[in-house]
Order: sequence, then C-alpha cells, then structure tokens
Amino acid sequence: MKIDYKETTNDLLKRIDIHNKFGGRDIDTWMLDLIQLKKGDTILDVGCGAGKQCFSYYKHLDGQAKITGGDVSEELLTQARLENQKINNAVTFMKLNFNKTFDLPENIFDFESCCFAIYYAEDIPFTIREMHRVLKPGGRLFSSGPMPENKKLFYDVIREATGKTIPPMPGSSRYGSEILASMKNTFSKVDVHIFENPLTFETAEPFVEYTRASLSEDRKLWTSFFNDKKEFEKIMDKIQSVAEKRIKQEGKLVMTKVVGGFLATK
Repeated sequence: MKIDYKETTNDLLKRIDIHNKFGGRDIDTWMLDLIQLKKGDTILDVGCGAGKQCFSYYKHLDGQAKITGGDVSEELLTQARLENQKINNAVTFMKLNFNKTFDLPENIFDFESCCFAIYYAEDIPFTIREMHRVLKPGGRLFSSGPMPENKKLFYDVIREATGKTIPPMPGSSRYGSEILASMKNTFSKVDVHIFENPLTFETAEPFVEYTRASLSEDRKLWTSFFNDKKEFEKIMDKIQSVAEKRIKQEGKLVMTKVVGGFLATK
C-alpha cells in the first residue's frame, strides 16, 4: 500500500507545540514510564522526524546511551542535526527508508521505537520484520499510533463543516488492526497500552491551527475533499465557523487523542 504522504517540518512542529500547550497529559512521560530504558542501551528510533524522541531518550538517560535516529526526510533530518549541535552531536542521525532493507546489521539494538510513523509503510510485515531483524534477542520495539476512536471531535467538526464522509486514514484505520496483528505474528510477545490525552481549546484559533497543520499535507489523501488551494481555504473557513459555533454553545472544544502503545519483545 503506497501512500503519497510526507510530513513537513513546520506542520509537524506546529502540532507538537499545540499538544504541549493544550494537552492535559504528557505522552513522553507516559512512554518513558512504560519502556523503562537503561543507561548503556543501544537505541534506534525509526521515522525519527526532527529528533524529538531521540532527544527525549538522551535527556532521560543523562546522555548515557548510544542513540540513532533514522528518517527518509532530509528536511526533518536537517532540523534534527541542527538541534543535535546543542548536545555536541551526541545522537547519530541517518537516512533510513523503512520501505527498504535497513542499512544496518542484525542483532545490534537493545531498544527500538517507531512513533506515529509505521502506518505510512508500504509493506507493513516487511517493515516490522526489518525492525525485528536489527534488535538483539530479547530486544524490544515500542510503536505508537492513533486508535480508531482518536480525535473524534476533529473528524466530527470536519464532517459537520463539509457534509462529507471522512476518508479512511492510514493511522487510525490500520494501526490497531493490521499493524498490531503483524507485530504479534513477528515478535514473541506484544503488550498493548492505551494513552488518552484531552486537548482543551477555549477559543477556535488553536483548534483551527491544528486542523490546518493536519490537513495541509493530508490533502493528498483526502482527494474527495480538496481539488485545489482555493477549495481548501473555503473548507478551512467552514471548519472555523463550526468550531466557533461549538465553543459558543459548549464553552470549549475538547479533542481527545487516543493512542495505542504496542511494546513488543523479540
């Protein structure tokens, strides 16, 4: 399944910033509590983007780990390397396309993560087998992604604004089903954990910013919604009107992120 989608740096960082400002819980704290990293671990973050997860591991372990981040986007890797300079390039960043064989030997990592990325893989079983291959025996893989009930408000507002059916999204339509099944078929053990984070908006502007940052690239996937930029802007205006109406009626908007954390052992 080939998906024509690439997250841009600005859109990704905007959504992360909104999560941090308006969320009630910290997903990094939840994740670190679950995975229980150890100093001295060798770690690989697949689909590392701008390096957020790698730097979180580095800080959590006081720099006492060998951390590698890999991504296919040169734009995001450039952002990661700029940030990496602040810690004397302690993290290694590499070009990594998870649709191809990893340019890495087998059995070398204690821990591996793939956060909010794996559902864009063209061949899910192949990608998971590659993740399995580079882990040491007993090594662990943590993946995160949206469950089917994720950010229901987001889709409700768009549906009300457009009167159209929301197309199946690569994450919420694949993650808790196809991806979880493939992990269970490949790894000896898989534990499922659920994280819920309500984002509370008392004005429409940050919700609309989040929606724009999500849809600016998703337009490639939502072909039944958007044909050109002018149409996109018209729909964004309708979304803002619906958001403002709901805030006037309810006093706020609460969009709950529902994330599955799958922790697998080789």
